[in-house]
Amino acid sequence: MTIHTEIPGASAAAFAINGRLHPDAAALLADGLPTQEAIDAFLADHTFPLVEPGVALFAFRGEAERVELVRWIHAGIDREPFHRVPGTDLWLMRMDVKDGGRFEYKLALHRGGHEEWHLDGQNPVTAADPFGDNSVCCTYGYARPHWTEDKGNPKGRIDPFDVKSDVFQEIRREQVYLPPNYNAENAYPLVIIHDGDDFVTYAHLATSLDNLIAAGDIPPCVVALIQSLDRMGEYPRGRRHARYVVKELLPALQSRLALSARAKDRALLGASLGAVASLSTAVRFPGCFGGLVLKSGSFILDEKTLRNRAHPVFHRVARFVRAAERQATFDGVRAFVSTGELEGLADQNKSLAGFLERKGAKVSFRSSWDGHHWHNWRDQLRDGLMWVLNRND
Repeated sequence: MTIHTEIPGASAAAFAINGRLHPDAAALLADGLPTQEAIDAFLADHTFPLVEPGVALFAFRGEAERVELVRWIHAGIDREPFHRVPGTDLWLMRMDVKDGGRFEYKLALHRGGHEEWHLDGQNPVTAADPFGDNSVCCTYGYARPHWTEDKGNPKGRIDPFDVKSDVFQEIRREQVYLPPNYNAENAYPLVIIHDGDDFVTYAHLATSLDNLIAAGDIPPCVVALIQSLDRMGEYPRGRRHARYVVKELLPALQSRLALSARAKDRALLGASLGAVASLSTAVRFPGCFGGLVLKSGSFILDEKTLRNRAHPVFHRVARFVRAAERQATFDGVRAFVSTGELEGLADQNKSLAGFLERKGAKVSFRSSWDGHHWHNWRDQLRDGLMWVLNRND
């Protein structure tokens, strides 16, 4: 429903915005056209977006022909238009949202026939990814997990870890996280994280591990942080990558570090194509890993999905999934599958959880109102690691 808030004396007859305005915005407009001083005070006194249960109100101030909020959801670019308050340079946009969630966005400003994307200058909250920074809308009830923030707990260390690879004919420059008070006399669980350096940079991985270990949420563990310079080629093809992980990386780790020899103490973790690489490695070397943490995987189980996915990567993944459906078993494996409801492949990840369960895995599935973002993967980290590392079976 569109509600028109009449502004007496404005240059246009009415200001149209979908739904009820936030009370403070409604008060700004209650007496007609707001003065520049009133707009100054309104923007200075508030942090945007203004959130209420189920609603977020965004504001932009400036000259433009059109202003849009741009976000990357449902496998495309979603655009939500702002509405200009007549006779002013203030633009407002009201959006229905789900509580307890978040999404990332930019503002598209149209001027002189050109479009430019910018951070939201009224919103101080941002998140980084390999392509730059985005503004973040945190909806009513969302809070950054406390265990992702530095609490002064004992810190593990991240060391370089080179692996001579005959599979790739190169020296692979990896890293390894060692927990606080690492003791070579112990036998630690091992987690191998695809795009591990990106998890450290964009998802507060090292701080989260320090806090989770200090709290006793997960046992002290060794975490291999692996990174491919050609993840689009290496991860979905899978065979060479799996051989590298199991035949070269794993023996190198075992020869230099104090690791448990039990498969149930070894886990693979990855997001997006990293989730595909994790599952592919487990399928090609059954019995080697007892845990899988698969976040927002680029999986294709329903091949009708390929109609809107022209990139060859998705066709390779679909072929891999077909083969896995014929031959894979996951008896004794714990799998944690998570996705964001705003992602284009959210339904495929839900189907993947069912597929793994049918194939013998013990599965935990989580969904959040979020997109294909590093902070979404950060927020699900604790549940995933607890699921695969705290096992009594």
